[in-house]
Amino acid sequence: MGNSLLAVRGINHKYIVVEMRIIMSDKMKCPHFGQCGGCNIIDKPYDKQLEQKKAYVNEQLKGYAAVDMVYGMEEPFHYRNKVHVVISRKKASGDHSKKAPDRYDKSGKNVKGEIVAGIYEEESHNVVPVEECLLHDAYANEIIKSIVDIMKKGRFEPYDEDRETGCIRHVLIRRGHITKETMVVIVTGTRIFPGNKNFIRELLKRHPDITTIVHNINYKRTSMVLGENQRTLYGKGYIEDVLCGLRFRISPKSFYQINSIQTELLYDKAIEFADLKGNETVIDAYCGIGTIAMAAAKSAGKVIGVELNKDAVRDARINARINNVGNVEFYNDDAGRFMERTAVKVDAVFIDPPRSGSDEKFLCSLIRLKPERIVYVSCNVETQRRDLGVLSKGGYTVEKACAVDMFPGTNHTESIVLLSKLKSNKLKHIDVELEMDELELTVAESKATYEEIKDYVLKQSGLKVSSLYIAQVKQKYGIIERENYNLPKSENSKQPKCPLEKEKAIIAALKYYRMI
Repeated sequence: MGNSLLAVRGINHKYIVVEMRIIMSDKMKCPHFGQCGGCNIIDKPYDKQLEQKKAYVNEQLKGYAAVDMVYGMEEPFHYRNKVHVVISRKKASGDHSKKAPDRYDKSGKNVKGEIVAGIYEEESHNVVPVEECLLHDAYANEIIKSIVDIMKKGRFEPYDEDRETGCIRHVLIRRGHITKETMVVIVTGTRIFPGNKNFIRELLKRHPDITTIVHNINYKRTSMVLGENQRTLYGKGYIEDVLCGLRFRISPKSFYQINSIQTELLYDKAIEFADLKGNETVIDAYCGIGTIAMAAAKSAGKVIGVELNKDAVRDARINARINNVGNVEFYNDDAGRFMERTAVKVDAVFIDPPRSGSDEKFLCSLIRLKPERIVYVSCNVETQRRDLGVLSKGGYTVEKACAVDMFPGTNHTESIVLLSKLKSNKLKHIDVELEMDELELTVAESKATYEEIKDYVLKQSGLKVSSLYIAQVKQKYGIIERENYNLPKSENSKQPKCPLEKEKAIIAALKYYRMI
């Protein structure tokens, strides 16, 4: 790995926090750096990468929390257990014809270019050939080389998106970190895979320890790698791996963290943040195949996992049976919709959304559920910060945060934030005079206070509205106010009527809080 200096900074529960300075050797320098865009900071010493990530996370979480460090890896190379490459031909310079016929010389070589496996160039569909990726699992790299060689010798043609010719489009490899089970997914742009028996026979001859081979069909012009339909050509159609002492079944389409070593650290911290005592009811939204849910089940009374991907839910239920975990349930549903309907009192919620973050509907459902603690795990601190703003307005405060480097060599990192429901005993004592009727909230009013409505209107429209105007609009929509609230102090008093512009803004706020 080149020269490295290791120094133990401190011990934190189950893992040792290691500060590492890596001096890149010539061997470890990526020959594709600056081309594919996949590992855009791999040229920096690892300690500098961590410093950069720490600064960025703190910049994004400013005003909410600060992280003291980013938990890094001892060996920040070849950590990706999920590897995807595009199969293509190098086009001859200046050849952009969609209908130009393939031409072979006497050796069988296509004159338009060699078959290559690579990664899309950043923000384009141009393929950068990659023979040896420093982030990919090393064994996966070897399998990809074999696939390209088999294609060349067996005349297996890559799929051409423009011409809609050829066959093999992508290769996806998933590998168990502990079990070493290996899945190879061949994605074709056609419904059939001609010569697949010969292809499989040769691939298994070279790599007999491959566990399963799956044929996936994706003929659509899309950025998605996997299509809807697939069939198992060899093996059981899935692999298994061990994480946090639990065994998990992983299908081609199931979400599973790409860095198993750091995932265990990530989940340890998330569960530590939740501070479970053994009797809590917990929801794991965006639960995938149930990794966080089942890890948390050891410390909770009951865990409910919710996931929209039906394949992942199927795997999650199987995983619960495999590990004999009886206090977890999995539902195939939209998490926001599920939380709206549930009548169960929930103590804590884990959320680990995609890079786009959570949507407003989900966050509003989460706020109405009123869990005591929310543990927000994110691979995109920018969208996390946006969502923290919504949760803060909904009555939650950020208690603490930390960051785990799941993606060495890249700008990305994983951040964990703990939010708790604001309680009066956590606040400084303030003397406030309140009329008794201000404490007697109706059901509709309890969804949002007058101050929350005012804040929402100001933020969305820049308008300042009074409690009187809000009360007028509420009355108009049949929301019953408390007796004598916002009425004139005398019969002769005249009340100003809410202007139309402000009325529209208040209506928007009432809809946002689902009061109308």
